[in-house]
Amino acid sequence: MTDVLKLGFGPFAAPARGTFIVFCDDGLKFGPATRKALGAAADLVSRAAKAEAFTGKSGAALELVVPEGLKASRLVVLGVGKAADLKPRDFVKLGGVAMGKVRAKEAEAVVFAELPSGPMKPEQAAELAEGVRLRAYAFDRYKTKRKEDEKPAEKRTVTVAVGDVATARKAYAPREAVVGGVLLARDLVNEPANVLFPEEFARRAQALKKSGVTVEVLNLAALKKLGMNALLGVGQGSTRESRVVVMRWNGGRKGEAPVAFIGKGVCFDTGGISIKPAAGMEDMKGDMGGAACVTGLMQALAGRKAKVNAVGIIGLVENMPDGNAQRPGDIVKSMSGQTIEIINTDAEGRLVLGDVIWYAQQRFKPKFIVDLATLTGAIIVALGQEYAGLFANNDELAEQLAKVGEATGEKVWRMPLGPEYDKMIDSKFADMKNTGGSRWGGAITAAQFIKRFVDDKTPWAHLDIAGTGFDSRQSDINKSWGSGWGVRMLDQLVADYYEK
Repeated sequence: MTDVLKLGFGPFAAPARGTFIVFCDDGLKFGPATRKALGAAADLVSRAAKAEAFTGKSGAALELVVPEGLKASRLVVLGVGKAADLKPRDFVKLGGVAMGKVRAKEAEAVVFAELPSGPMKPEQAAELAEGVRLRAYAFDRYKTKRKEDEKPAEKRTVTVAVGDVATARKAYAPREAVVGGVLLARDLVNEPANVLFPEEFARRAQALKKSGVTVEVLNLAALKKLGMNALLGVGQGSTRESRVVVMRWNGGRKGEAPVAFIGKGVCFDTGGISIKPAAGMEDMKGDMGGAACVTGLMQALAGRKAKVNAVGIIGLVENMPDGNAQRPGDIVKSMSGQTIEIINTDAEGRLVLGDVIWYAQQRFKPKFIVDLATLTGAIIVALGQEYAGLFANNDELAEQLAKVGEATGEKVWRMPLGPEYDKMIDSKFADMKNTGGSRWGGAITAAQFIKRFVDDKTPWAHLDIAGTGFDSRQSDINKSWGSGWGVRMLDQLVADYYEK
């Protein structure tokens, strides 16, 4: 559940109550509107800054309670360092930092979108507001008891003060849609598996119809008819039926090939017969982070009326170990016709992706395919929680993903693919086995497996988001267990390279 926050834009004016947040650069310089709003309190800020050795360095903060000369109950001065060096993603971060200074019980706050050189540009103010909204998110729908000092204000209003209100609102509108997609993805990842199982996930995805997205749900009978036996094998041990959801946004030219995004949606992963250790298994409610991202992305594209044809497909299963579960040693025939020997039932996500990618490729003939999956612990060993692993058969697509990842702060690091690794998943009894059976190169052999379901003509990238999709590193714009990672980056990919 997102924080109950009313976010808006208003003119430069000191607030009559609540928290007042302003920015200064390294040297304690303020913009003209900020200095005017501070009035007599500017001298108080100078004296307090000297006492606290505050100079406005990036990330530093100076807080004053009941500041003389202002009606606000609190004044917060945030340093930005050298303002001329700020990049777009820095303004998003500033918004998150500013929101972090608004206490939960405070009902009102005003954030001045001004630098020492003058008002922030409309795009910069919009980025600031984006950071505020992302930071304000909290998933607390299951909390029924709180201590009095922990109870948040029932309604919270944050106003971003700008030089041109109408232009700032216009600049923020598409960003608001993207933020909505991120928050949807976070909600989905944070939900417990007894609430969000495959059928329920599919039902929630159908809500995107209100935004103009065409949504089609493939049930068990349809999946059997299509021959998605790799995906169905994963879910056969669960009492919850598997689903595949096809979401289409047609904002581009009629008949033009779409861009395609595929998400792994294992709503809970016990490991199946190859059961995981009990410690930490509760985190496997987030093993559908890829599907959550794709769903949020489709909402974002529709919300901002992206001029592109896009398809998002998610494979939704639950991997459980009952008497009907698939066993190590089983051989299944995938939708592609290729056969797979199951070595480890905990290497299940790639089975889901293989069938869904093949389906997307055959039905839609997309310009490219990007899949996202919380796939391997091996990628966390390699990259930690700072980068997602990127595997690709196309250099241009890989470079585009790297650039938009750097721009949004959702960074990727390209990993190798090659025939030497491919040999590790050759099987004596089938066309391939679902794991290399070794500790070495586990994320790479998983990607090599998925690559066998992609034809040579289709540009494809695989993002292993096991380290970034859930329980990831907290940041200035995310304090949630479910991060919503990938929505902003992939929206930027579409906006920068594929909209016309």
